[in-house]
Amino acid sequence: MDAEKRERQLRQALAAIRGADPERTAQALRHWDAVAKPLRSLGELEPLVARMAGIAPLRRDLRKAVAAFCADNGVVAQGVTQTDSSVTAVVAGNMLSGRSSVCCMARAAGADVFPVDAGMLTEVEGLRSIKTARGTRDLSREPAMERWQAVQALLDGMALAGELAGEGYTLLAAGEMGIGNTTTTSAVAAALLGRPAADMTGKGAGLSDQGLARKIQVIDAALALHRPDPADPIDVLCKVGGFDIAAMAGFYLGCALHRVPAVLDGYISNAAALAAVRLCPAAADALLPSHLSAEPGAALVMEALGLRPLLRLGMALGEGTGAVTVMPLIDMALRIYFDMPSFDDMGIEAYRPL
Repeated sequence: MDAEKRERQLRQALAAIRGADPERTAQALRHWDAVAKPLRSLGELEPLVARMAGIAPLRRDLRKAVAAFCADNGVVAQGVTQTDSSVTAVVAGNMLSGRSSVCCMARAAGADVFPVDAGMLTEVEGLRSIKTARGTRDLSREPAMERWQAVQALLDGMALAGELAGEGYTLLAAGEMGIGNTTTTSAVAAALLGRPAADMTGKGAGLSDQGLARKIQVIDAALALHRPDPADPIDVLCKVGGFDIAAMAGFYLGCALHRVPAVLDGYISNAAALAAVRLCPAAADALLPSHLSAEPGAALVMEALGLRPLLRLGMALGEGTGAVTVMPLIDMALRIYFDMPSFDDMGIEAYRPL
């Protein structure tokens, strides 16, 4: 498929995305007010469930899955990480065998994990692959990828969301694994928000103060070199992003298209979601917050998405672990929504705001 045809296909898919149904959202909020408990007593969980209702009919029991996009980043050559790219393949292999952090947590949450090679340097036998290259180029010297590759990653992410929706999954999440991807995330977030790298960049997986300074310098230099256009998220993704981020952005767009709520993970996930929402604002309604990542730019990106975190645990693991952490909370909220009697059922007067 040529580049023009890819972009046309993407534009057609984006045009088909619709936002939440406001009446269904309002109906869910009215139902919460009728449940025999103090008004708003579940805090953020009540509007979260109502948000889900605006995208698709609520279900008492959810079928949950995490798509984990694994990719390598050429910017690792600039010494911005504590470990080298070989770790990406190791963790991807552990995901495939069910031994990674997100797999352990997903089993407890009742979610399936689907790891995907979105652009790894090495091959992991048995891993589903959508990659168009073995890792991105070094963004400090040249654009991370070709524009057509970013578009293809978006399309592939959308296709996977559609596939999982077709298999009956009713709550989805995206995770990632890729050494160097906090660098690409900070670059993408800085470009989209028009902020300097210092505002958006943290120590990732344990950099020293000196390493952090180097990471910030590399990002600022890349932004100055490539001048990614914040009005064109694809331009941002292809110049300073990563294959994992692009595929996650596509996955969120696919969730919105197929009307399946998508739980966000941490900073990397949220930056991908911001790119998705900049491509299609209506997609924002399908996105559910999970936690506030420990990375400095995380709060700024979440604010730009108009979301508030459910949890503040200082997590910075990635893989989709933050998204999986809130899935049992959603399950519990739905049990109350569907199983608790109403004030009318109990024959008592409903609470009213004073």
